[in-house]
Amino acid sequence: MDISCNHCKNTIENGITGIAGVSSVEVDIEAKRVTVVFDESQAKTDAVLAEMEELGYPAEVIAG
Repeated sequence: MDISCNHCKNTIENGITGIAGVSSVEVDIEAKRVTVVFDESQAKTDAVLAEMEELGYPAEVIAG
């Protein structure tokens, strides 16, 4: 994942927080890691991954 600047961080945060059920998004530029907390009854992992892909940041789940 090519997260390299504050623009990337803002793009991801704004995109992911737009998904219903997402309560927080934390982007760590140095680690190139995004942590998303969401209500599984409202949002699905696939929706988060699809939004990341659409934003131009393909992602994968590394912890459940």
